[in-house]
Amino acid sequence: MTDSEPGTRTVADLIVDRVAAHTDHLFGVGGANIEDLYDAVHRHPALIGIIAKHEFGAATMADGYARATNRLGVVAATSGGGAMNLFAALTESFDSRTPILALVGQPPTALEGRGAFQDTSGLPGRLDAEAIFGAVSRHCAKVTRPQDISAELTRAIDAALTGGPAILLLPKDIQAAPAATVATPSSAVATPSHDTGTAESTELPVQLADLLAEVPASGRVVVIAGPEVAASDARAALAAVVRSWHAAVLVTPDAKDAFPNRDSRFAGVVGVMGHPHAPELVAGSELCLLVGAPMSMTARAGLDGALAACPRVAYLGSEDPFVPVGAVARGPLATTLRAVADLAGARDRLAPPWTESAEIGSRITELPVPPSAGPGVRYRAAVGALEAALEPGTDVIVDAGNTGAAVVHHLRVPEEGRFLIALGMGGMGYSFGAGIGCALGRGRRAVVIAGDGAYFMHGHEVHTAVEYGVDVTFVVFNNNAHAMCVTREQVFYSGAYSFNRFRAAEIGAGVAAMFPELPAWTARTVTEFENALEKTRAIPGPAFIELQCDPDEFPPFAPFLKEPLP
Repeated sequence: MTDSEPGTRTVADLIVDRVAAHTDHLFGVGGANIEDLYDAVHRHPALIGIIAKHEFGAATMADGYARATNRLGVVAATSGGGAMNLFAALTESFDSRTPILALVGQPPTALEGRGAFQDTSGLPGRLDAEAIFGAVSRHCAKVTRPQDISAELTRAIDAALTGGPAILLLPKDIQAAPAATVATPSSAVATPSHDTGTAESTELPVQLADLLAEVPASGRVVVIAGPEVAASDARAALAAVVRSWHAAVLVTPDAKDAFPNRDSRFAGVVGVMGHPHAPELVAGSELCLLVGAPMSMTARAGLDGALAACPRVAYLGSEDPFVPVGAVARGPLATTLRAVADLAGARDRLAPPWTESAEIGSRITELPVPPSAGPGVRYRAAVGALEAALEPGTDVIVDAGNTGAAVVHHLRVPEEGRFLIALGMGGMGYSFGAGIGCALGRGRRAVVIAGDGAYFMHGHEVHTAVEYGVDVTFVVFNNNAHAMCVTREQVFYSGAYSFNRFRAAEIGAGVAAMFPELPAWTARTVTEFENALEKTRAIPGPAFIELQCDPDEFPPFAPFLKEPLP
């Protein structure tokens, strides 16, 4: 130990002990004012420290870990620029309600306001880290006394587990302080407020019970499932509702893994990347249940009229819905869903006509896109090849842009697999770190699907995957452009110019040259892509595939297409 006698435990050790009760991985980037924490991580027998290439990547690793495992994601960074690099990723976690604990180093307290390097104390002329991070967190506090660490950790962890980042600012001298005078923290592990492990009242709100009682015995029911289903670990309870009410299930773009995509009752995706039959399905139902789906514009585009036409709309979830509803039920989502399922069973629901003929899933229609004659593989064909290659249990992490829209629209998530996408802030580059965090958290292969624009932002987290031998297959759709911006130039402006087309980059060859031990391929045809995917099946650790695509191909994204939204 550098700042204390050998064998002397520090406040940093206490922090690591508490963190290890909630997670087995800590993600971050080192630096002078956080190195005491990493020293404690090294001494801990169970917690694994993962060093990323950039603090944004580290924070998205924690985010992907948390979303995939329903555990606390933990990220650590030093002061100054390292701390500020966390900010963009934390905005995504904030908007997506992901439980994250960020441990951020600060200069020693005695040097604050006295010219300390990277001083963000908020003293005259200095940035104020508490104010900055307070804007993107459920809780932000600076620890100024060693004896406060236990209480501050409790407050921060509890806040994070309600859904969103909590941030502790940790001056270096506080981290290095001896632990002997600090009260021993409780070893109890808090659970998220939406956790379903504790007994809860199964009584439905009167308004919701009355609304459900109005539904005819054979009336059609549609469920729109949102991301809170996964965050609440409520998939089984949702399935019980679907069975008992003979419901069709639509999902929001960020909740594709909320319900099995190959189930006969799965009806597709809603919103800007969704399927065009969804509004008619909703409008023709007697009841629409919004389950953990507040219905932001990304999810409800084209549905306002359909929701207005549906005679009964109810919302089950913790957030305030963005659409008018006839009833609201808050509280633990799985508990509420089980009560809704029990109510249907008590009323002897009859299967509505749509379950007596063709399967609901067979009626899913795709958005028609203009034909593309440019180079490379088409999105639909690429996603089809991917789907055929993904084994059950594979997790899929998707980035922003035309690539993400195509995957959301076309890909059926593998059975027992997770599906992650950053639609809170929607920034490019999320998938590379999130895929690593997901794979480490779940202990199984993850497949990252991103465009070249996302790769050039944060794709060098591939190095992190190589360094730690993480089971991630990175698939980069390379059209040498910010293709969604190219499409916007064509649709909304003259199309006579472009700021968003770039000279060709051989990404696959470049990655292969940087990492000779990393299996890497470049595919220019569907057959080459299928062959590369097949080769990744037998390879442990990371793999990389560049797939060349057409920058002028339109994605299945409703605002870009000629047909107006319903």
